[in-house]
Amino acid sequence: MSGTRHLTTLAAGASEHRPLIITLFGLFVVATLIITVWAGRQTKGAADFYAGGRQFTGFQNGLAISGDYMSAASFLGIAGAIALFGYDGFLYSIGFLVAWLVALLLVAEPLRNSGRYTMGDVLAYRMRQRPVRTAAGTSTIVVSIFYLLAQMAGAGVLVSLLLGITSDGGKVAVVALVGVLMIVYVTIGGMKGTTWVQMIKAVLLIAGALLITLLVLVKFNFNISDLLGKAAENSGQGAKFLEPGLKYGKDPTTKLDFISLGLALVLGTAGLPHILIRFYTVPTAQAARKSVLWATGIIGGFYLMTIALGFGAAALLKRADIIASNKAGNTAAPLLAQAVGGGPDSTGGAILLAVISAVAFATILAVVAGLTLASSSSFAHDLYVNVIRKGKATEKEEMRAARWSTVVIGAVAIGLGALARDLNVAGLVALAFAVAASANLPTILYSLFWKRFTTRGALWSIYGGLVSAVGLVLFSPVVSGKPTSMFKDADFFWFPLENPGIISIPLGFLLGWLGTVLSKEEADPRKFAELEVRSLTGTGAH
Repeated sequence: MSGTRHLTTLAAGASEHRPLIITLFGLFVVATLIITVWAGRQTKGAADFYAGGRQFTGFQNGLAISGDYMSAASFLGIAGAIALFGYDGFLYSIGFLVAWLVALLLVAEPLRNSGRYTMGDVLAYRMRQRPVRTAAGTSTIVVSIFYLLAQMAGAGVLVSLLLGITSDGGKVAVVALVGVLMIVYVTIGGMKGTTWVQMIKAVLLIAGALLITLLVLVKFNFNISDLLGKAAENSGQGAKFLEPGLKYGKDPTTKLDFISLGLALVLGTAGLPHILIRFYTVPTAQAARKSVLWATGIIGGFYLMTIALGFGAAALLKRADIIASNKAGNTAAPLLAQAVGGGPDSTGGAILLAVISAVAFATILAVVAGLTLASSSSFAHDLYVNVIRKGKATEKEEMRAARWSTVVIGAVAIGLGALARDLNVAGLVALAFAVAASANLPTILYSLFWKRFTTRGALWSIYGGLVSAVGLVLFSPVVSGKPTSMFKDADFFWFPLENPGIISIPLGFLLGWLGTVLSKEEADPRKFAELEVRSLTGTGAH
């Protein structure tokens, strides 16, 4: 009953201040559309559409990367996971942050030096063009769609909460609205528009998280120990809330799930298409390095603040209220903003709820635009130009293909996002990370650092990692068999883990090695030598 009562109060508080909420949402959408149109007018060719003309500085790109990375999962999903599962929820924050070391040390600079617009450029440099680009394009689109699912689910939950939409049809309409806006951003603004939207959104998100963090800490006189103690007491779990095992330590299966999740989070970032294409927007390898350093600092600061966001929600809100608002805990951060602003009946609470929700909505819009751009770029550049048209398409035709593919990918994301609206967005993103780490990362690392790597090895690695990761997800409790599954009433799951990384990631690496060893073709040592020099020095890079 407590949860129902709280939701009623929340709905009443939100309805009283709905004009303010709608105004803030409207202001952000209008402002970003103006930026998108302005950027669209400056987008003259493929280099502008795919890579923003390579005109962004290391700091600007670092800000945009952090904007891309701090998605709805970071803001809504992690806060919810910590609020419900304490220490185990915080593992998402640690995993996402540590992942940046892999991206910085192994991938950022060599990838920037070796490619032009997409991951397929790097692989095709020393492999047979058509089969490798087909595989890279397919993988990019699948990973992007998994990641888009999380953002769409977050958008549906958030806007429905604020506008008091309770019907399933209304929630689906919200997801569709986000999809339409995303298509507009990408088709008009390309990489330039998307990057500026990301930068603005990153500043807003950091400012919003900092404000809530300070307000939470003020309530506990800046005593973290008191905050954690209150969270443990209020959770109903006592000391267990602050110890490992609440979600991932119940039995051997959940312990394995934890290892699987950790592998996916730490290795997935370096294979995410929308992060990888960001390295092509800077003019030099040095700027690519600087971008990752800036992004690491900004992202590190943000994930530290998730301690206050998640444990603050656990300390100041009732667990039943969080679950009643959204089963997966995705609304914990907005509800916390309302609580620290003065509560559901106060003007301060309503204003903070509106501001934080508008920031979260900005986060979702910006990230979906980046994801859609990554997948449409890969379709147009890898599949359409180099596979379907065999390199004979004009730049104008390539741009048209990119824009049309944006519409199709947007439509798919809307459809799947409507189905996934009740799943925890951090969990959904972890699935995208698992697919990226299984299919993309082994191929990128082998291609950059293994002289013998062949086309067959690349194809086995990408398709093997992709099929195993997606296949295991389809037969996991994420899709069916549990009340929290995507299809609640169906039951066809036999794979017990929620994240497939522990099997699909080693399999991706193994298949890449096996395909190469069993391949009759010999790798071209001169091509590898050229790629090595280029990736390490930047000589001949675009």
